[in-house]
Amino acid sequence: MAWISFSLSFIGMAAGLIYLEAESSIKGFFAMAYLFSVSSCFTLAKVIRDRHETDLSMVKAENKSSDKYMSE
Repeated sequence: MAWISFSLSFIGMAAGLIYLEAESSIKGFFAMAYLFSVSSCFTLAKVIRDRHETDLSMVKAENKSSDKYMSE
């Protein structure tokens, strides 16, 4: 679903830029701004996911160490 929505938004933006009645420099600015915002969104999602996975692994490690001391 995410890839479908990304593909549709990318195609829509490309079509919008093609049919936009503006100079090439303005179209280029909009294209670069769009690509930069998409890249930033992917990077932000990855950082958030990585931080969440790190937090989960730390909790698991803490639980293992506390279980080890409780069983002794």
